[in-house]
Amino acid sequence: MPNMETENSSVSRAEELKALANEAFRAKKYSQAIDLYSQAIELNSQNAVYYANRAFAHTKLEEYGSAIQDASKAIEIDPRYPKACFTYQIFVTPVHVKKLSPNDPDAAQKVKECEKAVKKLKFEEAIAVPESERHSVADSIDYRSIGMSPSSSFVSTQAAILAATATVVVAVVVMVWPAVATTVAGMVVAVLMILGAYWWGSCSGSGVFTKSRKLELEVEPQYSGARIEGDVITLDFVKKMMDDFKNQKCLHKRYAFQIVLQTREMLRALPSLVDIDIPDGKHFTVCGDVHGQFYDLLNIFELNGLPSEENPYLFNGDFVDRGSFSVEVILTLFAFKCMCPSEVFCFLPLAHVLNQKVFVVHGGLFSVDGVKLSDIKAIDRFCEPPEEGLMCELLWSDPQPLPGRGPSKRGVGLSFGADVTKRFLQDNSLDLVVRSHEVKDEGYEIEHDGKLITVFSAPNYCDQMGNKGAFIRFEAPTLKPNIVTFAAVHRRLFLNLRISSSLMKLQPHPDVKPMAYANNFLRMFQ
Repeated sequence: MPNMETENSSVSRAEELKALANEAFRAKKYSQAIDLYSQAIELNSQNAVYYANRAFAHTKLEEYGSAIQDASKAIEIDPRYPKACFTYQIFVTPVHVKKLSPNDPDAAQKVKECEKAVKKLKFEEAIAVPESERHSVADSIDYRSIGMSPSSSFVSTQAAILAATATVVVAVVVMVWPAVATTVAGMVVAVLMILGAYWWGSCSGSGVFTKSRKLELEVEPQYSGARIEGDVITLDFVKKMMDDFKNQKCLHKRYAFQIVLQTREMLRALPSLVDIDIPDGKHFTVCGDVHGQFYDLLNIFELNGLPSEENPYLFNGDFVDRGSFSVEVILTLFAFKCMCPSEVFCFLPLAHVLNQKVFVVHGGLFSVDGVKLSDIKAIDRFCEPPEEGLMCELLWSDPQPLPGRGPSKRGVGLSFGADVTKRFLQDNSLDLVVRSHEVKDEGYEIEHDGKLITVFSAPNYCDQMGNKGAFIRFEAPTLKPNIVTFAAVHRRLFLNLRISSSLMKLQPHPDVKPMAYANNFLRMFQ
């Protein structure tokens, strides 16, 4: 009898915890919800609802590996529980749901979308070429040749005079000597063809009469946006471009290509691990994920100043995706990199070390001990990220509260404890690990006995998480982290930005939802 009472008490308490977890979920406190669902599961491990609900909470934090595990457990307990099946089919396969509900049009649509995705992957595999034969499309692009297409306005004065003279000659011959008109006309046509070939070759850089240098085409005169004069990207250009982006205007593709190509050459020259020296009395700012939230990036610059040689930044990965202003974000960051080629923006290498003390990485640490900084420098990062190994773990691993190592809650990389962090720092004579990669309610979190800080710079992530953003300022020689938090720039609110002492025009945040460009993909989950 006491056992029955104890069991009933546990079930009742588990239901109370589930209700609290549901409230936390509705309040967008997903980490708290996961903790409460976990407590409920400890009291009643045979309730599929708890696992399915926790799986949904994991998806909100992009912990897809854990979501699949929980959904699988819920299906194991109750194979016909639809919520668990729905979660599982989003990340694995919709076939199970379709078998349970063969007449459900929603399930059929999801099957169709997944089949399309599989066909796409098979097509990409079919047209793939060996690594040794691959060439970047960037190698074939000359941004100077992007502009107005060759037209009458580009014909040289000499060519225009010759063409007009030839036309007059043909007309006179036809009227005076009709018998020889055909022959003369043929000769004139031949001359005009030669002149045309010469002119076209000089414009396109290809042809029999190609000049030694390609003709630099002009940007259309009706284009009113930011312009780069020559090859040098200036602060005035970047400020004008940012202002245009703020007003939802486009940058000419010629300048977009120029920014990307120049940045590509700079980044290719950087090692996989970059050492950064911060002089005494100077500071250095580390930002976390921005995720295409351009107006929040502008807010960071308002709070902390524009990037410059005296105000350097390190943006620690995940610049794009999720937010609907990813192109604006990446072009702005790349333009500043081109403007100040020294370590003003240090991104796309795998990791950085500040003054031989602070290790900055996007994801986390490793599945094995004994990894040295020299091992990271030796990584060939110019490839697609692998599914295992040092590069994968640098990009995707996450800290965990328990010691040791565990499976990744994302399904890639791993989870590592405070003891792993301590040994890595000791092995490399470092003081601190700074990483990003995870949403944090306050914009940051200090873990592992103060030896690891997570910083996340996309406030109100995806316009739904309600989190703050943060960045860290380090000042030499102590490099004590000064963490600055900030709220999101909400849609429909007015943004008052000062850039280098000049007041930008007030402009409401555009009412564009996150991932607006991905609507077709998102429909498969509706």
